[in-house]
Amino acid sequence: MRVVSLRITMAALATATCAVVTLAATADVGRPAPALVVSELDGTVFDLAAQRGKVVLVNFWATWCSPCRAEMPLLDSFYKRYHERGLVLLGLSVDDAHDRAAVAAVMQKLSYPAALASSAKTNGFGPPLAVPMTFVIDTRGTVRARLLASKAITEETLTDTVVPLLPKGTPHGEH
Repeated sequence: MRVVSLRITMAALATATCAVVTLAATADVGRPAPALVVSELDGTVFDLAAQRGKVVLVNFWATWCSPCRAEMPLLDSFYKRYHERGLVLLGLSVDDAHDRAAVAAVMQKLSYPAALASSAKTNGFGPPLAVPMTFVIDTRGTVRARLLASKAITEETLTDTVVPLLPKGTPHGEH
C-alpha cells in the first residue's frame, strides 16, 4: 500500500513540475532567436541559423510531462499540414541523456524530428521556464511568440500565431 501511495505522490509531483522545470530561457519575444545547434535523434544536425527563410517551432518537452505528451499529436498534425509551406518543428527534450531510448520511443509515433537538449553543441535558449514551452521563430530569425505550459496549445493558437508568418500558399491537406 505504501509503494502505491508513493508512486501516486511521485506521479503528481512529476505532473506539477511540468510547469516549473528549471530556471529561465533566454529567448525574448521580439529579439533575434539565440543559437541552437543540436544532433537530432537520427544523427542529423539541426542548426537554427540554417533555418532562415522558414518558420521554426522549438518545442521543449519531456517524456514524464503529461501536458507535453498531450499536445504532441496536435503539434504533429500542424507540422504535417504546414511543413510544405516552410514550417520546421523540433521537439527538444529536456530528459536526461540516459533516457534517450524513452525519448526515441515517444518520437516514433510522430513525424517531426527531436533532439535531447543535453546533447546540444550550442543552446542559447538555456533551460526552459517550464515544459511544455514552444518558441515561434519567424523567417528572419526573430522570436515571435513563446507559448507556455500555463496555456495549452490549441489548433486556434497555432493557426493564429504561426500561419500568418508562413509564406502564402495552400497547406498540404487543405484546399
